[in-house]
Amino acid sequence: MVPIIVTIPEGFDVDKIGDTFASKLPNFNKSRFLSEAEELEGYLFPDTYFFLNKADEKDVLKKMNDNFKKKITPFLPEIISLGKNEKEIITMASIIEKESKGDADREIISGILWKRIEINMPLQVDAVSETYKIKGLPKSPIGNPGLLAILASIRPKSSPYLYYLHDKDGIVHYAKTFLEHKKNILKFLK
Repeated sequence: MVPIIVTIPEGFDVDKIGDTFASKLPNFNKSRFLSEAEELEGYLFPDTYFFLNKADEKDVLKKMNDNFKKKITPFLPEIISLGKNEKEIITMASIIEKESKGDADREIISGILWKRIEINMPLQVDAVSETYKIKGLPKSPIGNPGLLAILASIRPKSSPYLYYLHDKDGIVHYAKTFLEHKKNILKFLK
């Protein structure tokens, strides 16, 4: 029997994952998947998977979560040495996945966001509107980050910046002060 190949991109949330598998696997029930996957948001590893035609939502959940555990396990000692827990790292990685536009900015954005938490400033990320009102991380991950976003969350890059924005072409512009950030808004977004 020929396996069905399903690729889940980095950052997909459980709803998009459910849609993807529902379109590929005949025995996959999206509503059952969502009811079980909700608590696993962030812990379903984005990757290319191979399933037999008879696979259902339980098979998908198990395979994706097992893959996540396999990928994260080597980094657990490093996470513990940072004084953080897995949930904090994965929640931040899920934000970095949505906020960054590629390899060049993941670690710098991670550094900026962890710095905001350190100084008790709201994260203020567009990917999660509640971060404009509350301080700290959201209650749970907002999607399922890939390995590069997880590594950026574990290994943030220190920079003098506290603000960033993406222009219309997706290029990131950093600022050290709110005044610089406001100038960047006028220059790149108006």
